[in-house]
Amino acid sequence: MTLAAAVLGLGLLAMAPAGAQPAAAPALPFSASGTVQVAFAPWEDAEGLVVLAIGEAQRQILVQAFSFTSRRIAQALIGARRRGVEVLVTADREQAVAGEGSRLHELAAAGIPVWLESRYAAAHNKVMIIDAGTRDSAVITGSFNWTTGAQRRNAENVLVLRRNRDLASAYEANWRRHQAQASPYQGPRK
Repeated sequence: MTLAAAVLGLGLLAMAPAGAQPAAAPALPFSASGTVQVAFAPWEDAEGLVVLAIGEAQRQILVQAFSFTSRRIAQALIGARRRGVEVLVTADREQAVAGEGSRLHELAAAGIPVWLESRYAAAHNKVMIIDAGTRDSAVITGSFNWTTGAQRRNAENVLVLRRNRDLASAYEANWRRHQAQASPYQGPRK
C-alpha cells in the first residue's frame, strides 16, 4: 500500500461516525492497457458483441449474471463448453427462481456448473471474465444483462476490455469470492 492510500484510509476512518463500520479504502487504479470495445443497445448489437467475445475464448469463461434469458448467449456458452472451454456461472438466486425464461437450466443440462447467490439483496453483477491470467484475457461488463430484453427493449451498454491481465485477474478474484459464498444450482422449481 502506498503512503497516500494509507493516509486516505486513516482520513476516512476519522470521518466515520462513532460506532460505524470503517469505509473501505478506494481501490488502487490499474494501468491502462489493451483495447476497449463498446456497444449501446438497442441501436448496436451488444448481444452479438458478447457472443463474439465468447467465441474467442480459449481456456475459461467465468460468468456473473443477474438475469439470464438470452438464447444466443446461452448457446454461445454451451458451444464454448463443447469445444473444451471451461465455463462456470454464478447467478442471482431470486432471478433464477422467479425470472421467466431463465436459461440457467439449459447451461446446467449442458454440463456447465452453475451456482446461485443469495447473500445479497441482488447479485447484480453482469460480468464475463475470459481467459484470465493470459495475454488475451477479456472482461465483459456494463449494464447489459444476459437477456433478450436488454438487447431489444432497454437502453444498455456493454464494454469488452481486452488484453488487460491485471484487470481480468481482479475480476476473476471477485468472481471466486462470490462463487465461494454461493450454492450449487439444483434445477428449475417444479
